[in-house]
Amino acid sequence: MDLDLTEEQQMIADMSRVLLEEHSPIEVVRTMEDDPKGYPEALWKQLGEAGLLGVLIPEDHGGAGQTLVEGALIYEEFGRALAPTPHFVSAVLGARILVEAGSDAQQDEWLRKIAGGDAVLTVAWIEPDRGFGEIGVQLPARTDGNDFVLNGVKRHVNYASAADRMIVLARSDAGVDLLLVDPQAEGVELIQILSQSGEAHYRVEFNDVRVQASDRIGAAGTGWATFDKVMHEGIILLAAQAIGGADRALEETVEYAKTRVQFDKPLGAFQSLAHYMADASTKIDGGRVLVHEAAWNHAQGRSIARFAPMAKLFCCNAFRDVTAVCAQIWGGVAFTIEYDCQLFFRRAKQLQLSWWDKVYLEELVAADVLDR
Repeated sequence: MDLDLTEEQQMIADMSRVLLEEHSPIEVVRTMEDDPKGYPEALWKQLGEAGLLGVLIPEDHGGAGQTLVEGALIYEEFGRALAPTPHFVSAVLGARILVEAGSDAQQDEWLRKIAGGDAVLTVAWIEPDRGFGEIGVQLPARTDGNDFVLNGVKRHVNYASAADRMIVLARSDAGVDLLLVDPQAEGVELIQILSQSGEAHYRVEFNDVRVQASDRIGAAGTGWATFDKVMHEGIILLAAQAIGGADRALEETVEYAKTRVQFDKPLGAFQSLAHYMADASTKIDGGRVLVHEAAWNHAQGRSIARFAPMAKLFCCNAFRDVTAVCAQIWGGVAFTIEYDCQLFFRRAKQLQLSWWDKVYLEELVAADVLDR
C-alpha cells in the first residue's frame, strides 16, 4: 500500500480545507447548532460548485467518479471543520444506494440533482427501542393494490425537514425494502429532537402514508443487503471524519499548552501532560492509516468486511478519547459554551453512538474474525 497521496488527491484535500475554512468557520458551526434546517445554504452551494457533492457519483450521472480514498480525504476536512452539512446522508448514503440499486429512472431523476446540490436525500432507518441490524427494521410496509402503506416511527432522521426525499427502510412481505418517501407527503409528521451534536435530527411518524411501488429502490426484499453494503462504505468516511475532528482538537490543545503558563512554565512542559498529547497523536496517526487502508482496499475491489467496522470502531474511540484528554488539559473552561473544546467533545460522543455503535461494530469484526 502506497501511503503517498497523488498530486490530484493532495489538491482535493487542500481545496476542501480552504473551502471549509472560508464557508464553515467555527462561527457558522455555532450558528447552525439546533437549527431546524441544520446547514447553511451558502456552504451547500459551494460544495456543489466544487464538485464535492458528486465525489462518489459516477461521471455519467454528473459526479466525479472518485473512490473512497478521495472521499476519506474530504471527510477528514469535514471533521476538522465540524462542517454542518447533510453530505453523508445525501451524497454518500443516498447517492450510493441509488447507484447500487436504483432503477434507471430513479438514477436519472436524482443523482445529477444530488451532485449539483439541487436535491437532498436522507435515510430513515433507526426505530424506537430496536437495534442497528436487519431485525431492527420492523416498520411495516403493507401492500395495498400497487402501493405500500406505511405506519410507524423512525428516529434520528438527519436533516429530514430539508430533504426532498427520505429513503425509508421498511419491512414488506418480501423482507426489508428501501422506499423513496416525500417528507411532505400526507400522513408524514416531522418532529425535531435535540441531539448531543447539535445536528438537525427528527422523529418521523408515518400515519397511513402511501408510497407507489415504483418508488421502491431495488428488487423486493433486497433493501438490507443494499443498505448494509453502502453503510460499510460510509462508515469508512465517518472514521476519517472522526480523525479530522480529533486532529483539530489536539492541534488547538497543543497551541494552548504552549502558551498557558502554570507554576511559571507552560502546560506542555509538564511531562504527564506532554505524554497525554503524545499518546493522542499516536492514536490519530494510527487511525488515519487504518482509514486509508480501508478506503484503499475498497478502491482495489477487495473486501472491507473487517476493515470498515475496524476503522470506525478505532477512530471514533480515538476521537472520544482525544477530546476527553484535550478537555482535561484545558481544564474547566473546556465545558463552557464560550470555548470550542466542547463542540468537538460532544460531536465525538455523538459520532461514536451513531451509524453503528461500538457494540455493533465489535460484532461485525468478531464475525469476520471467527468466520474466516
